[in-house]
Amino acid sequence: MRNIDFHALARPATFARLTRRLLPPLSALCAALLAYGLYLALIMSPPDYQQGETVRIMYVHVPSAWLSLGAYVVMAAGSACYLIWRHPLGDLLAREAAPLGAVFTLITLLTGALWGKPMWGAWWVWDARLTSVLILFFMYMGYIGITQTEVITEANRKIAAILALVGFINIPIIKFSVEWWNTLHQPASILRRGGVSIDGSMLQPLFIMFGGLLCLFIICLLMRVQARIYEQKWRRIQLQSLSA
Repeated sequence: MRNIDFHALARPATFARLTRRLLPPLSALCAALLAYGLYLALIMSPPDYQQGETVRIMYVHVPSAWLSLGAYVVMAAGSACYLIWRHPLGDLLAREAAPLGAVFTLITLLTGALWGKPMWGAWWVWDARLTSVLILFFMYMGYIGITQTEVITEANRKIAAILALVGFINIPIIKFSVEWWNTLHQPASILRRGGVSIDGSMLQPLFIMFGGLLCLFIICLLMRVQARIYEQKWRRIQLQSLSA
C-alpha cells in the first residue's frame, strides 16, 4: 500500500487536481440529496403528533447542529496537526472550516429559536444546550477574528490553534448537556440508550438532509482551501517580484 504524502496535498497543483476530481461528483450528490431530502421533509414526511407541522424545522435544525460540531472537530484536528507537525494544510483546514462552522451554528441558533417559540413559548431560554451552542458561536467568531486578517503572523496562528484546542472541551458539553443538567431541550433521539426514538418516516429525510448538507460543507471547504492556497502563492510571487 502506497504511503500518502500529506504534505504534497498542500501544494497548489496537487490540491487543485484533487479538488477538480472531487467537486463534480460531490456537487451532483449534494444537489440530489438536498432536492430529495427537501421533498421528503416538506411533502412526504408526516406531521408530529405533538408538534404538528412545526417538526419540519428539525430537518434543517438537527443537521446544522451536527455540522456545527463537526466543523469544530475539523478545526481542532487541523490545529493539532499544525501545532504538532507544523503541517500547512492543517492550518488551512482549520482557518477555512471556521467560517463554515460559524454559519451552521448561526443556522442552528436561528432555527432553534423558530422551533422553540411554539414549543416553549419563548424565542430564547438560558438552557444548558442553547447556552453552550451560543458559546460555540462566540468561539468561532473569536477564532475568525484572529485568523481572518490581511496578514496573519506565526504567533497569530499558534494562538488561534491553541484557542481551537482549548475550546474543544465545549463539544462534549454540548453533546451531553441534556443528560448532565435539567434542561428544556429534548434529550437525544438517535444516539441513545434504548435505540432510536424517531419514526422511520422522519428518520430517513433527516439523514438525507444531513448527507446533502455534509456534501455542501465539504464542497465549500475544498473551494475555500484551494482559494487560500492560490492566494498565498500569489502573495509569494508578488514578494519575489518586489525583492527582485
